[in-house]
Amino acid sequence: MTGAGRSWASPHVLVAALCAGIATANVVRAGHLLAAGGVAAASLVVGIVWPDEMRFGVLAFGLAVTGWAWGSARLDAIDRSPLLDEVGRAERGLVVVTGPAKPGRFELRAPGEMLVWHAHRLRESVLLELPRGRLPPQGARLRVLAQIALPRGPSHGFDERRYLWRRGIHVVVRVDRWHLAGRRTGLGGVADGIRSSIAGALRSGTSGERRALLVGIVLGDDSGLSRDLRDRFRASGLYHLLAVSGQNVALLAGGALGLAWLLGLSRWVAELAAIAAIAAYVLAVGAQPSVVRAGIVGVLGSLAWLTARQRDRWYFLLLGALALLAWNPYTVLDAGFELSFAAVLAIFTVAPRIRRRLDGYPVPGPLAEVLAVTIACSIVTAPIVWLQFRALPLLAVPANVLAAPAMVPLLGLAFLAAAIHPLAPGAAILSAALAGVCASYLAWCARLVGGLPLAQLRGAQAGALVAIGAGGAAAYAWRRCRMS
Repeated sequence: MTGAGRSWASPHVLVAALCAGIATANVVRAGHLLAAGGVAAASLVVGIVWPDEMRFGVLAFGLAVTGWAWGSARLDAIDRSPLLDEVGRAERGLVVVTGPAKPGRFELRAPGEMLVWHAHRLRESVLLELPRGRLPPQGARLRVLAQIALPRGPSHGFDERRYLWRRGIHVVVRVDRWHLAGRRTGLGGVADGIRSSIAGALRSGTSGERRALLVGIVLGDDSGLSRDLRDRFRASGLYHLLAVSGQNVALLAGGALGLAWLLGLSRWVAELAAIAAIAAYVLAVGAQPSVVRAGIVGVLGSLAWLTARQRDRWYFLLLGALALLAWNPYTVLDAGFELSFAAVLAIFTVAPRIRRRLDGYPVPGPLAEVLAVTIACSIVTAPIVWLQFRALPLLAVPANVLAAPAMVPLLGLAFLAAAIHPLAPGAAILSAALAGVCASYLAWCARLVGGLPLAQLRGAQAGALVAIGAGGAAAYAWRRCRMS
């Protein structure tokens, strides 16, 4: 292969081609999967045996078509729903609660899975609407008397039906009566146990708002927060702290490695412990795009060390995207996916440039790092935030600078509480209480910044600001390109 070909002929291009093919299925699906599969297979064979530098391009094309065929098949499977034919019917069934219940205006709502409906066995994701009162735990199997209904349509700029459809949920199960019929087992049961253990440790030394914030930051469940506080987190640009991110996973893996070092264990054992800790955490939190991406990157980093391979953060990031898209191609349209990957791209590309610019100013090193990352992420994610939520936080940079000193201590103390709770409950209570103090400080930051005038722009004003910023960035890029 020629020297010019090496610049683009890399595994990164192959993985990116697969991702692009899968994502394309959201725009147009392969009408004839067998024909698409045949084209993909032929392209892959030609790409392998092709004698010159065009081999890599043909191989990438074949993988893109393969991804397109796979994405089309997965979307067809996700769109199928036997329960759609049961809309309006009331029957007895068996469901399992697969996530935490959240209070609605008149009912409790929780993700679930229908196992039996009218004596027919099936496995379909559903949204459960339960009567107010007793709260079923995550992982509970419930025998219900319920009615099948459609999710709500578009209202106030939000289409719940489309939002749930993209997650493979097509119907709402309105439960009239239920009683507990056991707990789920298998991997789901393991995840429920880990989550319950972590949540129990966090609750042991906190109460009220502090407890709700800890659960939100560590487990990604903000259902315990008041609507006012959630709005302040959004307005201040701190809402990303309530979505489990790479920072959580990195700190957890670092803690596992540090503990193994203190115990005198070998690096092999330490890396295996880090992989186990990451896997357990991802199971406990659930399939949120940000935590799955961070978990895959963390596990691949440890595996790279174990197999003496070079670590490549771009390749790991692409593999994380591939795993998420291969499971559900609709994920590319999810705000969490878009914001998570855009933020990482900003950290990889824009943040280092901003950090170098700050070297000429009297800014302490740690503060400069926080500023560079926050400014980069705010700039790159601004168009996505506006397109998804029609709002734009203007004070995200000062808010994140204020909040940054509390995040690492909070996560460290929270994970410590979860780790030692079974062995030393008293010490775990103290650790959770100290983490709660950090959580209280974060709530203060959100209320302070989110309550300021013009903390957040909405609607056309926010769109105009994004357009001006995009135009300025394009002009700057064009000028740099002309000068180079």
